[in-house]
Amino acid sequence: MDFELSEDQRAFSEMARQFSLDKLSPNAALWDQDEIFPKDVLKLSGELGFLSLYTPEEQGGLGLSRLDSSIIFEQLSMGCTSTTAFMTVHNMVSWMISNFATSEAKTEFCSKLIAGEWLGSYCLTEPNSGSDAASLSTFAKKRGDSYVLTGEKAFISGAGDTDILVVMAKTSEEESGAKAISAFVVPANSAGISYGRKEQKMGWKSQATRSVIFKDVEIPKHYLLGKEGDGFTFAMKGLDGGRINIASCSIGTAQQALNDATEYIQQRKQFGKEIAQFQGIQFKLADMATELIAARQMVRYAASKLDRQAPEATAYCAMAKRFATDVGFRVCDQALQLYGGYGYIKEYPVERYFRDVRVHQILEGTNEIMRVIIARHVLSQGSDLL
Repeated sequence: MDFELSEDQRAFSEMARQFSLDKLSPNAALWDQDEIFPKDVLKLSGELGFLSLYTPEEQGGLGLSRLDSSIIFEQLSMGCTSTTAFMTVHNMVSWMISNFATSEAKTEFCSKLIAGEWLGSYCLTEPNSGSDAASLSTFAKKRGDSYVLTGEKAFISGAGDTDILVVMAKTSEEESGAKAISAFVVPANSAGISYGRKEQKMGWKSQATRSVIFKDVEIPKHYLLGKEGDGFTFAMKGLDGGRINIASCSIGTAQQALNDATEYIQQRKQFGKEIAQFQGIQFKLADMATELIAARQMVRYAASKLDRQAPEATAYCAMAKRFATDVGFRVCDQALQLYGGYGYIKEYPVERYFRDVRVHQILEGTNEIMRVIIARHVLSQGSDLL
């Protein structure tokens, strides 16, 4: 087993690192303060392929592995967690449409999504359907050559600012649960779509979060992804990758927090010497670095399982997401502590890192749900997962 990055992976990582340093990091504080959705920078990221990392090459994407993509997202999130997290959402949208849409819909949507001319949101969660994704109530009724969507989605990243929505909706009254769910691509400006207020959030402020209301929204039948009843399967496939993505964002943010804190403690002096010289500080630093390295390796291992379509990949993705997002938050929390009172004010970015990573323990399935997934796998397959 080779833990070293390949030459190509190092090249992708360096390209992402440079984009992060040039375009994300210098602007992240302003985007956070003024709640700016940076469409111009997102379009630039599309030109570099960052909005179609694992979209197939035949559709114009880079066709990278989930492991390659994880490495890239980690570097990007060191510059701006919130904006990179939106990139992961857009990548999921591009991937779903490029893999499961009709040829007509692919022609209509893929090239603009890949280039960043259009941006996408993913609509699964509902006001009364969070962790229990199979219980959603948004309905798509077939009417001639069209589907008519009615319902509401909640906590949708980018909603109101994006151009394309991938929507999960029930298409059967006879079937129940997952078998009734289908997936659709829906232009965000379609008649009958309205948006709720912009949620006032703790973090992730460079992207809006709103509810999306569908009232008799008519779309052509070729906007269906796959066939009726495939939606839940697509959603679960998307969530496995999404968990790797958000875990990668946690790792990148925590790494930047650790980098900043390491520099700070070597400059800050108390009792006549740098605080980095105190053993208590050194122990804290050692634990942060050790846990972060462990989390990174777990995420990359889970990504490789997903790339190989291993039967245990879902359990590994859940483990990686649970562990990495918990570690990421803990490292950012400890980095803030190392700054003392200065860590609590906006003059230093560590308070933003802290706010931005907190939601990672909730989205893409809460970490409590991750434990349920892991436990079910252990109980059915045994604890020997290697």
